[in-house]
Amino acid sequence: MEDIFENTVLCNNCNSRTDKIITIKDNFQLRKWLCKKCNKEWYHPGDLQEYNEFKELKNRKFQVKLRKVGNSHTISIPREIIQFEEEFEKAINELLDISLEEPRKLSIYFSRRIKLIKPGEEKD
Repeated sequence: MEDIFENTVLCNNCNSRTDKIITIKDNFQLRKWLCKKCNKEWYHPGDLQEYNEFKELKNRKFQVKLRKVGNSHTISIPREIIQFEEEFEKAINELLDISLEEPRKLSIYFSRRIKLIKPGEEKD
């Protein structure tokens, strides 16, 4: 099915052609249209719905059990979190990246983190 973002959108205020822009909000990519003439903007409805679902999940606190299995420990990740992102479901039975970011904060990465290099910075 064709996505609405692939089409030209005209501003309903001034009838000018809008520009397609991708913005990052809370590390979440949102597509939008911007009319430079009257400065009006519209977010892609699908992206906005997914972003709102993300915010609800982000603000929700989950309680999970820490269990001992042999010499290791396990936690169960709530279904809502796994179902939100297709990448998570694909990662089942695969190795994940996990790191102790600071005392009492453990992070699990379902995909490789990409460090953006700003102009003038050197690669590590």
